[in-house]
Amino acid sequence: MIHQTWKDADLPPAWQKWAESWRLNHPGWGYRLWTDADNRAFLQEHYPWFLPVYDGYPEPIMRADAIRYFLLDHFGGLYVDLDFECLKPVSDLLDGRELVLGCEPEAHTRLLLARQRGFTRIVGNAFIASRPGHPFWAHVHRRLVGAHKLPHTLDTTGPFFLTRAVDSAPEPDSITVVGPEVLYPEVSPYATELFGPQEADYDRAHAVHHWSGSWACDTANAPRVSAGRRFPFWASQERQPVADGLLNLEAQRRRWASGAPAPTVSCLMVTKDRSATARRAIRCFTAQTYPNLELVVLEDGTDDALEQHIRDLDDPRIRHHRLPPERRTLGELRNEAVDRATGPYVCQWDDDDLYDPERVEAQMAAILALGADACFLARERLWWPARRKLAISCARVWEGSMVCAKDRLPRYPAERRGEDTPVAEEIVRSCRVVSVDASDLYTYVCHGNNTFDESHFAEHFEVATHVWAEPGAYAEQLLAMAARLPLEPGDIAHAETAAGAASTYERKPRPVPEPAPAPASERPPVLVLTPLKDAAAFLPGYLDRLRTLDYPREAISLGLLEGDSRDSTPELLRQVLPGIEADFRRVTLVHHDVGLQLAGARWEPGIQRRRRSVLAKVRNHLLARALADEEWVLWLDVDVTGYPADLVQRLLGARKNIVVPHCATAPGGPTYDLNTFVRKPGAGTLNWAQWVRDGILQPPRGFGRTYLDELRGRGLVRVDSVGGTALLVRAELHRDGLNFPSFPYRQFIETEGLAAMALDMGTACWALPDLEVVHPHHGAPQPEPAIPAVTHSR
Repeated sequence: MIHQTWKDADLPPAWQKWAESWRLNHPGWGYRLWTDADNRAFLQEHYPWFLPVYDGYPEPIMRADAIRYFLLDHFGGLYVDLDFECLKPVSDLLDGRELVLGCEPEAHTRLLLARQRGFTRIVGNAFIASRPGHPFWAHVHRRLVGAHKLPHTLDTTGPFFLTRAVDSAPEPDSITVVGPEVLYPEVSPYATELFGPQEADYDRAHAVHHWSGSWACDTANAPRVSAGRRFPFWASQERQPVADGLLNLEAQRRRWASGAPAPTVSCLMVTKDRSATARRAIRCFTAQTYPNLELVVLEDGTDDALEQHIRDLDDPRIRHHRLPPERRTLGELRNEAVDRATGPYVCQWDDDDLYDPERVEAQMAAILALGADACFLARERLWWPARRKLAISCARVWEGSMVCAKDRLPRYPAERRGEDTPVAEEIVRSCRVVSVDASDLYTYVCHGNNTFDESHFAEHFEVATHVWAEPGAYAEQLLAMAARLPLEPGDIAHAETAAGAASTYERKPRPVPEPAPAPASERPPVLVLTPLKDAAAFLPGYLDRLRTLDYPREAISLGLLEGDSRDSTPELLRQVLPGIEADFRRVTLVHHDVGLQLAGARWEPGIQRRRRSVLAKVRNHLLARALADEEWVLWLDVDVTGYPADLVQRLLGARKNIVVPHCATAPGGPTYDLNTFVRKPGAGTLNWAQWVRDGILQPPRGFGRTYLDELRGRGLVRVDSVGGTALLVRAELHRDGLNFPSFPYRQFIETEGLAAMALDMGTACWALPDLEVVHPHHGAPQPEPAIPAVTHSR
């Protein structure tokens, strides 16, 4: 039996000949094309326990992947993807074997996503032959349940999932995995662009995979409909808020399916001699999931390539109108396009941007569900290919994302650029408007020939809510985009090249560390900042150690912030305040409750984002209240129990803008503050995504990171992150905006986020592994000391 699957019985013409090749080479074999409806009915009858997972998959490709693992368990036989072509019968390949799979080309293990996961081979899931009831399938079914919440299709149901399942199979001897020359002789198109042409030996191959819909070159052949999609919205009536919440796209789909009207939307594209980008925008249009659409293309250029392309498409929904090149303004051309629209709703469809298949469906669902006149996207994805940067924009009314009732749309002013801003402002001022926060629906592309220059894009990136500029992160985001948008293989190869270069750089030896610097002779004013909570047991020792510093006290200011204490810390501070005011240059005492009380251990992963977010806000609040004219800020935890008297001079002697000592659990002992680390060589190839929780990286100790106890004897070393147990920062950096992010910043937060932000500002972080401060692992709570007598002695 040969099994194949497609959404319905109408196969794309390009795949019909490949499907037929299996029947021609295997006369007498059974054949069945399983549709989406067939697949679900099959599961309902034979594996109903899996339906909650199956129905809950956010992407149809996940269901298409998963169903093959059940069909082969129940029926046995041969499953092949529709883009697999049979070259000769596979009977001899299968004879005497219980389960046969094939490896993808070796070049695919060098692609970014595979490198990150450390794969030395990738077992493809596009060709699988099995006897019924093979024990491997029960193992696969269990792993499907365990993996169904993973964020990437490859790991949830696809080839990466299957590779791990094979590697952990309970009866591996009964599984045959043949080499790529047997079933996968061709490499994917963008792997070819990246690594160059690879010679394929078709004489040894039984079949060939054409990679027209795989992880290694996903061309998004069919619209991807996500299940259970919900997105935040807020609605206004003449600028006054009227509603907000989560919009359920599935609910509106059910209304349309039951006969509710879906008004025609006219997408309006004004273009001039930009055939390449316009074709891509048209591909986005043809992939839209909303049923009633037309595309009005208005062109006033001289190049006829786009007109011919539209003629070749022969899509009655796309109407091309050529105007004489009379140098009309963009505003005038947009009005002309509106006049030619036949639908009651119009949608701006710029010729150089990218649109998710669900863009129009989602925006129309919002309009109809909330009785709105218009819908804008609150945020968009920003893409700057030349600089290899992706971002999520700030929240605003994005004019280009407009979908509006035609009869409520004002006329565009006769401007050559910026013509859509006054239109959007008038719509918001006079209409009922809904804003949808779903940035993936629209990708704003900076390609170098935009209406606005690059400085306009640079401003958007400066205020973006998230930026992916690190090569590996950028490439992975671009791969995710390629699953739904018509990106070219060259786009991906461009990103992969950057990521590969970054990984190669990481594998190179780091520069020889600088020797340990001598203590500084200068004595600039320093501000010591310390947050306090339930610190009564530590405060007397903390103050005693400050007084033992051999740094002049007239150059030391002190800032203390107390909040949420349940012990005698507030009373103790009131008692000691006169003494420390007499001892130090300046003292700032701040009380600031934030309401954070932890029920469990403070190192539990589930509370880290909340705990460290609060700590970041506390640090920022203290900094804002206490920093005056000091040149340096020394962050120092209250429960540090020891450091040398020349701590400040030795930190200043590093001559670095940000530097930390080594915080250890005991003199010469292991590192205590694991927030200071150096990325290990090759860390960029690891699968960091598995350790992201609540938006921040929380890997186990040692995963891809080296700590300072392994770097003793190396003098001064550059580090990739810093902790706050003891941290010296040039005050001017804080004044320039460097703070402690209270939200995920490049998947870091608080002190680690500060290091990432500093690097973006052009400042590296450094450490002195042999300059130790001691912070024991504090055990059971110690009894609170008696409040000492006040002393003014120096």
